[in-house]
Amino acid sequence: MKTASLAIATVLLLAACKGEDPQVAAQAAAAQAAAKEQAAEAMAKQFDDAVVAQNWTLAKAHGEILQIEHPTSAAAERVKPKLDEIKAKAEEAQQTVRLASLWAYGDEPVGKDGHQLSAAIYSQEPVDTDGSGAHPVRLIFRDHPEWGRSSYLVLEAGDFDCYKGCKLKVTVDSKVHTLPGSRPKTDDAIAMFVEDWKGLWKLAKGGKQLSIEFPTKTVGKRTAEFEVGGLDPSKLPKWN
Repeated sequence: MKTASLAIATVLLLAACKGEDPQVAAQAAAAQAAAKEQAAEAMAKQFDDAVVAQNWTLAKAHGEILQIEHPTSAAAERVKPKLDEIKAKAEEAQQTVRLASLWAYGDEPVGKDGHQLSAAIYSQEPVDTDGSGAHPVRLIFRDHPEWGRSSYLVLEAGDFDCYKGCKLKVTVDSKVHTLPGSRPKTDDAIAMFVEDWKGLWKLAKGGKQLSIEFPTKTVGKRTAEFEVGGLDPSKLPKWN
């Protein structure tokens, strides 16, 4: 209906220009301007509705399109002062979604009635752990019905130099901590436990950027960094 009104106003304006009737031309121009304002107000309402729903990404889109398509409208003038705040909220919402997507959660049946729960995240950047090139490092929190709770790092190449135990430098949001580590004597996986799983879980749950410096067999100490801000603690309910 609004599109039709705009089209009619345009036709009238063209007709007025050909007929050279100033009064008709003025009426057509006024009708076209009113139709544009009406379209702008409709888009502003979509913006307002998205704000009420706290759909910041959609509100940002409506607000930006309004400024582009109807920059001189009263609706655009009214919405413009709100846009910076909406853009910031939209970026924050997108960041929240991105951080949450970095985590993978597992729920696997074990035995007759048990379940193994896990939360895992890959390092922000690959790490060269044996001199052959960079590979992802994985941090895992596991809750096993028989083996209990644990936290550990897993490598895709190389090995940890921590068979007799080691001290790990753990940094969370620029604050440094020291936690004990140990490499189990098994070839099943290239894994190293962070023995203080409770402490590491607390740091990961409350932080945004977490890094762990660990010793390797062939290339010395290496550091893996993790964006942990999207961790959902409810996935491992007994840990909280």
